[in-house]
Amino acid sequence: MITSADFLAALSFRLGHNATVVVLGCAAFGFAAGLVGTFVLLRGRALIADVAAHTTLPGVASAFIGATLAGFDPRNPWLLMAGGAASAALGTLAVRAAARGRVRDDAAMALVLSAGFGAGVVLMSVVQSLPTGGQAGLAHFILGQAAGMSEAEATALLLLAVLVAAAAAVLFNPLRVLCFDEAFAAAAGLSVRALDLSLMALMLTVAVGGLRAVGLILVVALMVIPAVTARLMTERLAVMAPLAALFGALSGWVGASASAAAPGLPTGAVVTVTACALFAAALLLSPGRGVLAAALRHARLGWRIARDHLLRGAWEELERQRLGPEGAFAAAAVAEAWGWGQARLALVTFAARAAGLVAPAGEPGFLRLTSAGTALARALVRRHRVWELYLTRAGGVRAFAAHRGADLIEHTLPAEVEAEVEAWLAQADPSLSRLPVPPPVEGARA
Repeated sequence: MITSADFLAALSFRLGHNATVVVLGCAAFGFAAGLVGTFVLLRGRALIADVAAHTTLPGVASAFIGATLAGFDPRNPWLLMAGGAASAALGTLAVRAAARGRVRDDAAMALVLSAGFGAGVVLMSVVQSLPTGGQAGLAHFILGQAAGMSEAEATALLLLAVLVAAAAAVLFNPLRVLCFDEAFAAAAGLSVRALDLSLMALMLTVAVGGLRAVGLILVVALMVIPAVTARLMTERLAVMAPLAALFGALSGWVGASASAAAPGLPTGAVVTVTACALFAAALLLSPGRGVLAAALRHARLGWRIARDHLLRGAWEELERQRLGPEGAFAAAAVAEAWGWGQARLALVTFAARAAGLVAPAGEPGFLRLTSAGTALARALVRRHRVWELYLTRAGGVRAFAAHRGADLIEHTLPAEVEAEVEAWLAQADPSLSRLPVPPPVEGARA
């Protein structure tokens, strides 16, 4: 069970030397994975990263078998990771080769991933039958064993983070062009193939370097989830890349600290769950793409449409009754025109009164437009009739359909589009010296 004291001690690197090593190593790997994952994600290579991670397994097992047969130490982690890197590179090259033929990209990736992982499982069964110790040591390359990370391994991950940061800084502008417009990159004289291979090399380096920390199954999560989280927070690559690195490092730091405070929890899994928690928070709270922001925008649009319907319905009701803008209108008549129930009518009229657009007319159930409501209602009716006229003259739409079509588009299109429509109408029919602006009704009674 996690205690707050132990968790805070791990976060502040006071839980002991071993815990500090693990926390720093996982944070460094998360930083490197998140930074590289930014370009991998934008380049559409997230599944390639999954292929690379899973195809490390046959390489690790083959290196173990080869070292055993040659009389070397089969549990040397550098030897095993070298074997994993070689097989991962072959796997990514196999995907590229298959995708050039008649096999689709997704099918090629699924084929190589399945074949590589299947071959790895078969070779693992061979390893288990060898007299040099079975499969237990290699299982850590599947699920990870960050809790047993040595100081040398943590130092290697720190060096990996520095290397990745330096490479990303050098290749940032070329990779930015490549990720967003491959054709423009080629036209600008950039070698698309060389940049792709450089990105693949960075991805493979991070994937193999993370085998010890989180295992091959979870290494892709730290390469993709922080990048996706950062993508939710910003539209700019110059901000997204540092954010992804920060989220990756934060996932490693907090996840490894939680695992250190509760030794029964697997470090790699906790790190990945922490990354997922950050993604969920960004998905919910992101100001641009978050669920709450989208719900707020939807609510604002719904209120604006309801407000426009109330004011336009009020103006049209006043016209129908031959009343001027200062006249009183029945709220029930507007509700009936729009098919509103009593609850919706009460809610919309309450909000409109709070906004100072309508006011009670003295008689129960009747309202009148305020000066602000009158000006807005006049503009809304004008906009609606401009769109009706445009749809009938430019599109040949019948009057009823034009009324419905104008009602669907007038609330969402920007003012610039409306100005273009008015200019087109004025040019198409010079007799329209004044586009339809609803004047006060002649002979109106208050």
